[in-house]
Amino acid sequence: MENIKVNETIDAKGLACPMPIVKTKKVMNRLLPGQVLEVLATDKGSKADLKAWAESSKHHYLGTIEEGAVLKHYLRKSSGDEEIEQKHPHVIQNEELQEKISSSKDLVILDVREAAEFVFNHIPNAVSIPLGELESRMNELEKDKEIYVVCRTGNRSDLAAQKLTGEGFEKVINVVPGMTKWSGETSKVEK
Repeated sequence: MENIKVNETIDAKGLACPMPIVKTKKVMNRLLPGQVLEVLATDKGSKADLKAWAESSKHHYLGTIEEGAVLKHYLRKSSGDEEIEQKHPHVIQNEELQEKISSSKDLVILDVREAAEFVFNHIPNAVSIPLGELESRMNELEKDKEIYVVCRTGNRSDLAAQKLTGEGFEKVINVVPGMTKWSGETSKVEK
């Protein structure tokens, strides 16, 4: 699996419930929205516990990697106000993109979520360029291709679509509501 960029790591190995959550909550409070936290644990119940805690606290449980007895959990801090007004005029619904994928293999799907989000779940053949890296990596995209931009909820992809359009990309389409409601095929990055 590709290296997951994390902003902070917590060592909760050897701790039982509720301590991994207590430590996670304390660190999550000081992280900035969008930052990724890695929690190292050995308690087998920590996966279900952290997933439930993340959902109840409106943060994003990204996934868990098992390495021997150690469980590496990844969580992304939400901003709490992720419902923003979308401004990019060209929008497509998830279902419409699924139809296009099944009828054409020459699509460019740009996933602008953080690398840690992409690793655990993405549309097959999507290109991963996190929103924060888009300006410096635009040259990896072809300006004359149709580019379908996807993120978790359609908000970061909206910002990315605006940015691309502002740089002369003419066929940029924002995919909504994004990966939270994606029911099509997905992949994950393997080791």
